[in-house]
This record gives sequence, structure tokens and C-alpha cells, in this order.
Amino acid sequence: MPNIPAELKYTRSHEWARLEADGTVTVGITDHAQEMLGDLVFIELPEIGSHVIAGKEVAVVESVKAASDIYAPLGGTISTVNQAVAKAPEQVNQGAYSAWLFKIQPENTADLNELLDAAAYMQEIGS
Repeated sequence: MPNIPAELKYTRSHEWARLEADGTVTVGITDHAQEMLGDLVFIELPEIGSHVIAGKEVAVVESVKAASDIYAPLGGTISTVNQAVAKAPEQVNQGAYSAWLFKIQPENTADLNELLDAAAYMQEIGS
């Protein structure tokens, strides 16, 4: 059974998103994504203050197998990046839902409703 927390939202490109109490949205890659990629060796995070568009490339993760683009789950401005995972990418392999990549100050938090819930994501990955 894949690890897909019910409280998160998901994209078809395997990012997860969590609305925080302060109105920001924390973003990372799913457990399924890190399993498919294998051991991560490099993470390129977006610039703080950069504007992102939903569905557009915003970061890159590289593993021993391949490089993969990370897409913004919703539009807004990058408010924080997780430098700890940039320095130690293996943290994502160890805990995909605790090792977040960046936070977005969203233009419209209602855009989260357009993302997949846990059941829909489970169907998306064929589990």
C-alpha cells in the first residue's frame, strides 16, 4: 500500500501540497516519486520571491537514475525554500512528506481544490 497521506493534495506530476495555518502552501514530491527516482543526489530549489505559475517547472531533483522537473501545484510567489534538503537530498528518500522543498504564497488558495485528493492520486498511480 503506497504512503499517501489523506490530508494532502496531489498533482499528476507527483508533487504534494499542504495548506499551512499562515496561508502558505508547502510543496514536496510524493513517496511514489522518490521511489521511482531512486537515491536523490541533487536538488535545485527556486529563488525566494520568484513568481510561479501552476503546472510550470519550478525546481529540479536529480537521482542516480535521472533528473526530474518539479512543477508548481498552484500559482503564487516562492516564500521559503528548504535549504536542508538542498544540502542533504537523501532526506527526501528518507521521508518524502517531511522533507518539503519550498513554500508558495498562493495567489488563490481555492486553486488547491483543483488538485487531486489522496484517493484520486492513488488511482492515478495505479494503486
